[in-house]
Amino acid sequence: MGTIVSPLPGIFYRKPGPGKPPFANEGDSIEVGQTLGIVEIMKQFTEIQSDVAGILESFEVAEGDMVNPGDPIVVVREG
Repeated sequence: MGTIVSPLPGIFYRKPGPGKPPFANEGDSIEVGQTLGIVEIMKQFTEIQSDVAGILESFEVAEGDMVNPGDPIVVVREG
């Protein structure tokens, strides 16, 4: 299993904007470098990208939740 963590504090979003589909869903096949969500702090948006390939097992935070550096965001089953 690979755990992708937040690099900075902010608010986590699974979608690029309101009314848009999520970057990825649980059960999706994930590639290295694929965007899985964004963290927003003071109107600055940072993409959260996967550093492993595999299947997206779960999101550890919900849409709109606050995250801190090192907080787990996504679990990917490598393979």
